[in-house]
Order: sequence, then structure tokens, then C-alpha cells
Amino acid sequence: MNVKSIFGIILTLIGLGGLIYGGMDFTKGGVAQASFVYLILGGVFFFAGISLIRGTKA
Repeated sequence: MNVKSIFGIILTLIGLGGLIYGGMDFTKGGVAQASFVYLILGGVFFFAGISLIRGTKA
């Protein structure tokens, strides 16, 4: 496995965790700014990881 691929998987998992946590916090009626921060950062990490995985050759 390539180092870029492993880093992409880690970024994707962190992003997925951020999206899930932000979504759960948002639906429970938490502080709106904190929820949006988790959702935005989770999305950035998730899509960066996905694009990094797609960009590496198997």
C-alpha cells in the first residue's frame, strides 16, 4: 500500500467522523456554530481523502 493511499484513508475516516458528529450535534439542537464547524471540517477532510485515494494508482 502506498503512503498516499493510507493517508487518504485516514483523512476519509476523520472526515466521516466529523460529519457524523456534526450531524448528530445539529439534530440534537446543539450550538449551531459548533455544528457547522464540524460539518464543514468533516466535509473538507472527507473529500480531500476521497480525492487523494482516487489520485493514487493502485
